[in-house]
Order: sequence, then C-alpha cells, then structure tokens
Amino acid sequence: MLSALTQLLIFQLAGEVLARGLDLPIPGPVLGMLFLLVALILRGGPSHDMQGTSQNLLQHLSLLFVPAGTGIMVHLHRVANEWLPLVLSLLISTVATLVVTALVMKLCQRPAATTGEQP
Repeated sequence: MLSALTQLLIFQLAGEVLARGLDLPIPGPVLGMLFLLVALILRGGPSHDMQGTSQNLLQHLSLLFVPAGTGIMVHLHRVANEWLPLVLSLLISTVATLVVTALVMKLCQRPAATTGEQP
C-alpha cells in the first residue's frame, strides 16, 4: 500500500510542479491524474497494489467532504448573503454541463450512424 500511495503522491507532485512552474491555469492534481492515466495506459492497467490502495481510498472518500462541510458551516453568513449568485452559478453550470454532455454524446454516436455500421 505504501508504494502505491507513493506513486499517487509522486504523480500529484509532478502535476503541481508543472502547473506552478509553467503558470498553467490547470490545477496540479488534475495534471497529476492525467500523468497517472498515461502511465496506466502505457503499463496496461494498474498493479494489484494500486487497485487495492485505490479501493481503500474510495471507501473512505466521504471523509474528504468533512473539511468542506465545516468550511460551509463556518462561513454560513457569507452563503446567506450571496445566495443568489451561488444559486445562479449552480443552475447555469448544471445546464451547461448537460448541454455539453449531450453534444459530445451526439458527436460520438455520429460516425457509426453515417457509415451504416451497427453499434
């Protein structure tokens, strides 16, 4: 488990170093996940250790939401003062996500329909 956690942290560190070093607008952990994806594709999938460690982390994922919930409770007055922009941004981003997802799905289905192949 220790080697798999070390690998995960190294990929996150590499993404963070690249994002900060090149002043990229993409968060370092996102770049780290992209690096991890490429490494897993090149390796042909995750090792047994990586699978077990990932499953353990996913089982305890809900613990990561505790700090966010605490932060909301601490700043509840700000949420109350700025509820309209928060609700509008949530609604607009949800609609935008649904539209983009539908368009991507439609684009992904188009080649099979135009060539006459059955999915």
